[in-house]
Amino acid sequence: MAVHLFKVVSLLLFAAPLLFPSIYAKKIQYCDRKSDYDVKVSGVEISPYPVVRSTPTTFSLSASTDKAITGGKLQIDVSYFGFYIHSESHNLCEETSCPISTGDFVISHTQTLPGITPPGKYTLKMKLLGGNGNQMTCITFDFSIGFGSPISES
Repeated sequence: MAVHLFKVVSLLLFAAPLLFPSIYAKKIQYCDRKSDYDVKVSGVEISPYPVVRSTPTTFSLSASTDKAITGGKLQIDVSYFGFYIHSESHNLCEETSCPISTGDFVISHTQTLPGITPPGKYTLKMKLLGGNGNQMTCITFDFSIGFGSPISES
C-alpha cells in the first residue's frame, strides 16, 4: 500500500491546467547551475495549488529547446520532507507530442492522489533524457499537499 501511495505521489509531474486555480512553482532550480542544458525550463504550473488529495492535479512544465527531440524519458525522483521516497520513469512522447521541434513546448501530466496521501512538503527532481540517454535538463522544485485536504472520500 505504501509503495502504491508513493508511486501516485510521484506521478504528480506535469500537466496542462484544467478547471482549477493554478500558480507557478516559486523556486525552480537546475540540478547543476553551471551546466548548459539543451532544454531550458521556464516554469512549472501546478493546478490546484496547494495540491488537494482526491482531486485531479495537473502539472505543466514550460520549456524550450534549440535542438529537435524525437524521443526520450522523464526520470522522476520524489522526496517528502527531504527524505527520498520514490523514483519512476515515463516515456517523453506519452507526456507531450513527439517529435518536439525547436522552440517552446509543454510537457504535462494529470494525477489524482488518494485521500490517504500525507500532507506536507514534497520535492520533485526531474531529468529529461534524450533518446540516446544524454541528459537534456535536470530541475528540482517543491510543492505542497494541503493540510486541510480531505482525508478520504471512500
